[in-house]
Amino acid sequence: MRNFIWSVSVFLCGIVLSFSQTKNIEKGTYLSTSKGQKIKLNLLDNNQYELVFYSGGYKIKGDSLIFAKNPSAQTNFDLSFKADKKAKNIKVLFKDPAYYSFYIGTQKGKEEVKYQRITDIKAKVDPEWTKTDAEFEIEKADFIYLVYEEYGGKTSVNKYALPKDVSEITINYELAVLGDLQIAGYFDKQTNELRISEKSGLNPLVFINEKDPQPVTKTPKVAPLESEVVSNWTYPGKDNTLLNDDFGSAVAVDTAAAIIDATISPPAYTKYDFKLKIEDNLKKAIESTKSASNKFLVVVVDSKNKSAKESFDNFVKEQETQTGYNMYDSYNALYDIYNYYLAGADDKKWLKNNKITSDPSIIILNGEGNQLAIAKSDLATQQYQFSYYGDFYRRLQRANAFLSINTILKNKKASDADLINAFNKAALLESSYDYEKEYTLSDPNSTEFVITKTALDQKEVAQSWKKLIEAHQKDKAVNMYLVETILKEIKNQGFTKQLFSTDRILNDTDFLAIDYVLKHSDEIESIRSGFNTKKGEIHSVGNPITEISDALQQNLYISQDGVSGEINREKVNALYKRIIASGKGNFDAYRNYFYYLSQTADKDGSSTTYLKEYNTYFDSTLAGTSPIEKLDTIFSTLDSSSSYSYDGWNMFKEYHSSTANTAAWAVVTNPLNANFLKDAIKWSEYSLVITKNSPYYLDTLAQLYYKDGQKQKAIETQTLAVKYLNDGVDGESANEMKEVLSKMQNGTY
Repeated sequence: MRNFIWSVSVFLCGIVLSFSQTKNIEKGTYLSTSKGQKIKLNLLDNNQYELVFYSGGYKIKGDSLIFAKNPSAQTNFDLSFKADKKAKNIKVLFKDPAYYSFYIGTQKGKEEVKYQRITDIKAKVDPEWTKTDAEFEIEKADFIYLVYEEYGGKTSVNKYALPKDVSEITINYELAVLGDLQIAGYFDKQTNELRISEKSGLNPLVFINEKDPQPVTKTPKVAPLESEVVSNWTYPGKDNTLLNDDFGSAVAVDTAAAIIDATISPPAYTKYDFKLKIEDNLKKAIESTKSASNKFLVVVVDSKNKSAKESFDNFVKEQETQTGYNMYDSYNALYDIYNYYLAGADDKKWLKNNKITSDPSIIILNGEGNQLAIAKSDLATQQYQFSYYGDFYRRLQRANAFLSINTILKNKKASDADLINAFNKAALLESSYDYEKEYTLSDPNSTEFVITKTALDQKEVAQSWKKLIEAHQKDKAVNMYLVETILKEIKNQGFTKQLFSTDRILNDTDFLAIDYVLKHSDEIESIRSGFNTKKGEIHSVGNPITEISDALQQNLYISQDGVSGEINREKVNALYKRIIASGKGNFDAYRNYFYYLSQTADKDGSSTTYLKEYNTYFDSTLAGTSPIEKLDTIFSTLDSSSSYSYDGWNMFKEYHSSTANTAAWAVVTNPLNANFLKDAIKWSEYSLVITKNSPYYLDTLAQLYYKDGQKQKAIETQTLAVKYLNDGVDGESANEMKEVLSKMQNGTY
């Protein structure tokens, strides 16, 4: 909520100033014409004003204030067309796509839609991004699809029918400045305060009725000598990178009030002067590439071109400039991913031995000198490919991972470190955007890159991995590259998934690998920060206990029925108990453990194990006074790798109320759990403290009261459940709640 208010206040600065320069302003209501929802400016009597950011409907239910969602526009895309019967293709002008995730799709009749990312198209037609807009052509089609993919996971897909003989399409997209607020309110009768927050969560805005006594405004004991508003405030040595980046709208200030000391000037921006080392022979070029784990060698063959050397040198200078931009003011190996070499007369033998006859051509080698890709093309044509951000780099990494593992498995003299490196390389692969094209060999006469394909035997790879894990069981010091590979593998994201696209349940090797991580968990936790920030490398090892518990939960999703599945579930249960008993069980471990137990009943059909474990956690962690403050304390200590550190406070709070209700509901529905009746009432009451007036939670509590003999209290609570029914409750559940109330009232429950 606080972030929202700040962003809106910054946005409105320009509005206030613009009115200060306007003549003949009349009292009344003014509406903004800015992108997004309308903002009202009310000019009142006595030189007073109001800025109204949001408006809409509301409902009052009990002590809760419920805000109605504002209707939103169907689409933010704006299209215009031009027609020309002679046009063979359609010209598209996409206005300022910037860095947002836009896609365009075309469809002929009922054929499959063919999608392309706008930034990928622009990278090909305008690799230097010299133009603000994206200009390109598409084939004639009956329909186009325009897609906007948001960071939060929501995606807007819009289908348009193309007019007959359309020759040009101009596309605009307006991002809404202000979206719909996800807020709710609650009136505190003890303090006469109305608290409004994101679903009544953390850090609420507090309001009091203007008719009630107002709090006394405190005057600062010490007043400042001067107060001023300074534009682009800085001091010597201050990092002003963010001031130069277009991450948001500039803040408008009254220049008459801005006072800047002329003796203090911001430090000049200095771009890192990156230089590529170009070797004079192929052997040195390969050796130089081998010394860097993330680099590939681009060998250029262009002997028939008299200006090949000049073109190559110009290309190298351009790559140095572009790479330097990524590095800002110091070297960063992350972006230094290619070495370049122009083949000469001395390389004819090497070209012949490798059956490279096309001239011009471009060959990509790894640090061992093995070929990963080749294109029958000149350098200028493929220039756009050689970027850290391009998908081609990911495709090369994948091809290299396949080749590296295959080479290591066939080399009986390969070292333990070589084997770990090969598995780690495969485990850290990113999904390629052009995945379907990756290993599809193109036309032999094509000028596009053909990626080397390496076949691997999955059983051979699994056996080698097993031997590696067994060999490290007695390690006294942890190998973080092995740990990282293990964590990826047990979460079904590692080399097995990357190389063979296979989902699988945890096996004996995985449990042995988990033992390795648990054994070294304290050391891993103490050094993982340094490992994750290792210069020139990319790692993201999270808290080992959280990583393991997440893997166990994922295993539950994909585990199969049968004897092997039963054995697996027993091992999973034993692992959870081991983690909890060790005292290392964090929130994520408990969360996954409770979910796991809730999905598996005891042999007698009860949920005794689940309810007993949950009750222990509840009494030790959640019970007592100030429940919100207790949750806030837990939330503030979450590890950055925890999913709830990203999902946010509201989801974290809702999880605890939902889990309490789930455990309580198990007592309502299963007579074998009757021994937990008193505890279940405690859990259910807690769920309603965290999430007020939930019909589902009220229904649970009412039925528990009734089973406990508190019939009048049960009827009153069930009456509230029916009272607070809303559109979020499905029809069947609503009818059941009403039926339960009727049975309680007539004594037939």
